[in-house]
Amino acid sequence: MAENLRRLVSNESLRTLQEKLDSWLREYNTNSCDQNLNYCLELIEQVAKVQGQLFGILTTAAQEGGHNDGVETIKSRLLPWLEASFTAASMGKPVDSKVPSLQDTFDRERYKDSGPRDRDMQQLDSDLNSTRNQLNKVQDDRAETEKTLEETKNRSAISLLAAEEEINQLRKQLKSLQAQEEARHKSSDRRSSDSRRSEARSSERRSEQRSSSKRSSDQRNSDAKSDYEKQIRNLKDEIAVLSAEKSTLQGRSSRSRSPSPDPCSRSHSRSRSRSRSGSPSAIMKIRTPSPNRSKLSSVARKAALLSRFSDAYSQARLDAQCLLRRCIDKAETVQRIIYIATVEAFHVAKMAFRHFKIRVRKSLTPSYVGSNDFENAVSDYIICHLDLYDAQSSVNDVIRAMNINPKISFPPEVDFCLLSDFIREICCIAFAMQALEPPLDIAFGADGEVFNDYKYRRSYDSDFTAPLVLYHVWPALMENDCVIMKGEAVTRRGAFISRSRSPSPIRCGLPRF
Repeated sequence: MAENLRRLVSNESLRTLQEKLDSWLREYNTNSCDQNLNYCLELIEQVAKVQGQLFGILTTAAQEGGHNDGVETIKSRLLPWLEASFTAASMGKPVDSKVPSLQDTFDRERYKDSGPRDRDMQQLDSDLNSTRNQLNKVQDDRAETEKTLEETKNRSAISLLAAEEEINQLRKQLKSLQAQEEARHKSSDRRSSDSRRSEARSSERRSEQRSSSKRSSDQRNSDAKSDYEKQIRNLKDEIAVLSAEKSTLQGRSSRSRSPSPDPCSRSHSRSRSRSRSGSPSAIMKIRTPSPNRSKLSSVARKAALLSRFSDAYSQARLDAQCLLRRCIDKAETVQRIIYIATVEAFHVAKMAFRHFKIRVRKSLTPSYVGSNDFENAVSDYIICHLDLYDAQSSVNDVIRAMNINPKISFPPEVDFCLLSDFIREICCIAFAMQALEPPLDIAFGADGEVFNDYKYRRSYDSDFTAPLVLYHVWPALMENDCVIMKGEAVTRRGAFISRSRSPSPIRCGLPRF
């Protein structure tokens, strides 16, 4: 920059410009029109060259100042001068030195906008303080949850250690009994060889007595072994139950750490808990959709739906079992009916969501022709209008599908309409899960499949050594190929062999609506 300025000073273009102006003033009256125009154009060209050099120096100086330095100077000095010059040149008027600069205009605008800006800043500060208070409350709740989780972990660890100690003691006792049994066998073999050598002419009655004594001792030892093996199996079952309780506690703590939904959803959950405590015969009441559901983030809506699905497993399923156990004594049939109702509800809700999305597309197509936000508009409309879902028709479709299912057999006086509230709640949950990105769905389950510890946990009355699934109690919840919530299944040994020999049950009764 200094070099360019030095060149401009050395050229002495400004001095020659002044001399040319003086000569033109003296000869202006004697010159012709073309000569005056030529003088004027020469002066304009020389001034343009000087301006070009000055603008080059201005550009270099601005670049040396960085991104932010010099911006205020250019706004306050250069831009108003250029505006006034071009305006005066276009209108044929001389440049007025009294034209207000951009700095004055900027100061006036900033003074005008200072009041609303201060109010906005105060509002933002108040919102920030309230958000911080909420964050502190959430952190406190998280700390309390972590404390309770640690306490439960310590308790489960202590119980597991005690169970392991008992198992070790039983194993030691079993080993000692086996050693004693081997020693008895050896001693009996020695005695028999000695007796054979010494008493070669012994009678058959003594040999029969000895053989009977051996059989009784073997039977006693085998009975003791079976008793110890039963005790070991019982301890293993208790350990599995404790590990399952530990996993459920960890799942509850992870759900409590997830972001809480809007106050509207909290009020719905509270009202639902009141309805359960007030009327135990009712399984689940319909939730009215929140008007702020479109404002909820996808994570918050997902957390709310996971909580509803967990509540349906822990509360609504048990209520439905109580209703069915009044008419059906077999627990397996009751659990099969509830599982099939859940699977059919998800299937019918997914089909209803597809048809609903197609109708929304057709209705919104004329308003968004050629727009790139069509898919976003469709998803936002569906989220805001989930209450338009016809749950009653889905309940009727589910009951119709259950009536023709060959796996269900129950007395003719029982009607599947008893499960209408349970089916309605599952249909609403499944329909809302299809509006997530990505959607949630249940895993496919078939009787006789290999038990998958990644998807299911065994029920308390299962055979924990059986490799095949007898029947499912609750489906697993999936997100693409990842398991979000585990299901529940029953496993037993030899169940499929006995079932294949016995005739398949035939369902009695006709469907009633």
